[in-house]
Amino acid sequence: MHRHHDEDEYTYVLTGRIGAIIEGQEVVAEPGDLLFKPRGQWHTFWNAGDEQASCLEIISPAGLEQLFRHFTTLTEPPTPELMAELAGSYHCDVDFETTMPLVERHRLVF
Repeated sequence: MHRHHDEDEYTYVLTGRIGAIIEGQEVVAEPGDLLFKPRGQWHTFWNAGDEQASCLEIISPAGLEQLFRHFTTLTEPPTPELMAELAGSYHCDVDFETTMPLVERHRLVF
């Protein structure tokens, strides 16, 4: 789970099924569905099917893409502590205590 304080996030599902937690509710979106995650709201999303899923991710206003670019420069997967530190520098919070039960329940992998 994460939240950003400065940006709104939109996920438009292109293929497959995307699961998400939005406003505390678990939902599943299919091709053509649009998920809206307003700034300040805890949320997350994942591939909710057995096939590959794809989506168009829009985050506005611009700037948070720099966090994703930073992740591409890492030489090994980030620790939870490093993820929290990096996210914090972009006015984002992460909540691994809430995320891990979701990961286990849906058998997700990073």
